Amino acid sequence: MSAQADSLAEYREKLINNRLGLWLFIISDAFVFGGLFIARFNLLGDSRPELNQTLGLVVTSILLLSSFFMNRAEIAIGAGDVKTFLRNTLVTMILGTIFLLGVVAVEWQIAPFGPADGVHGAIFYTMTGFHAFHVFTGIIFLWVVWRNGKKGLYTAERHWAVEACAVYWHFVDVVWVFFYPALYLIGSLVIG
Repeated sequence: MSAQADSLAEYREKLINNRLGLWLFIISDAFVFGGLFIARFNLLGDSRPELNQTLGLVVTSILLLSSFFMNRAEIAIGAGDVKTFLRNTLVTMILGTIFLLGVVAVEWQIAPFGPADGVHGAIFYTMTGFHAFHVFTGIIFLWVVWRNGKKGLYTAERHWAVEACAVYWHFVDVVWVFFYPALYLIGSLVIG
């Protein structure tokens, strides 16, 4: 067996452990998000805060679109297409940043309540803040992966960091798929 084949076998063995570690992290993080989701329904019941519906739909669409581009990036590096990988990762970062700004810089500013204005404010800002933190760390992760891709550190056979980044990004997107209706759509509107 050649040194390169031996090295690839070691890489694949480490990959199994890395994947297990990532999924244990995702599952543990899902419990935290699940707790926030349950707290929303326990504390707000069948009511929801007054939020900008158009903005909520736009930022949700942007985040879901970013997941599409992250998937394209992962497929591209798996096929050895570094140029397409880099382009799609960059688009994912840009869309993630637009989502983050839409929630934190726009929605938080125009919401008719603050974090200390009762249970609606507390739940909204906690859920969106915790999610925004995860989007922010995802953008940093994307930037590191993109930068390493520019340096030529990934190949079709060796791109664990890209896979991990994609799984994390999709997880954050799936969380929003549950948070968006819980905050923007479900329940009767409470004004003020």
